Amino acid sequence: MARRKKLFEGKAKILYEGPEPGTLVQYFKDDATAFNSRKKSVVDGKGVLNNRLSEYFMNGLNMIGVPTHFIKRINMREQLIRQVEIIPLEVVVRNVAAGSLSERFGIEEGSALPRPMIEFYLKNDELDDPMVTEEHAVAFGWASQHDLDEMVALALRVNDFLSGVMLAVGIRLVDLKIETGRVWDNDFQRLIVADEISPDSCRLWDITSNRKFDKDVFRRDLGNLAEAYTEIARRLGVLPSNITHAVKPHVIN
Repeated sequence: MARRKKLFEGKAKILYEGPEPGTLVQYFKDDATAFNSRKKSVVDGKGVLNNRLSEYFMNGLNMIGVPTHFIKRINMREQLIRQVEIIPLEVVVRNVAAGSLSERFGIEEGSALPRPMIEFYLKNDELDDPMVTEEHAVAFGWASQHDLDEMVALALRVNDFLSGVMLAVGIRLVDLKIETGRVWDNDFQRLIVADEISPDSCRLWDITSNRKFDKDVFRRDLGNLAEAYTEIARRLGVLPSNITHAVKPHVIN
């Protein structure tokens, strides 16, 4: 890894120059953050789990014809991915009221929504990733209307796929966040799913007990985050062989 050129470091991942033009190596860190990094922790094994889980979900999407940047997993912490031009918008799909939606509108957490609800958020840490409208996105040049329509279509397909996968192992997909990126195939531009799909980017509740298996465990001090992510990997059958137990996080003040 030291021989690679680091291109970008985010909260949970590092991007390195890939072995071939148009590729990158994505490294998953053990860092956990919440509230725009105002709360931080290092959770042993988190990066390994998210690498395996994101590989599982991205492979599944590729198999059903939903294009992603994922090419292959390299090792326990790294993936080879396609280089994309990231659109600076996060797309959130909500199936159940939770988190900021419940807070903004006073809707009881856990209330089922009549249909999947789409929201856009600007990727800007300094502004705390504000929610934006489609009109904002087009007016300020973050995405075209065609891009937005394609982003919504991708997000809904990811939501359908992930809802079914998780329901089969007794977990409810409450909401999810995806990022998308532009790629060029000859002279044709299209959008594909990028970044990661993991418990860091979804809310996942046990369908019977409503026990949380996502980053809310860390946000709300509900228990051991690595243990929650390990349970998801165990249910899906993708538990890495070298992780046999969860390790308590070390909080950074």
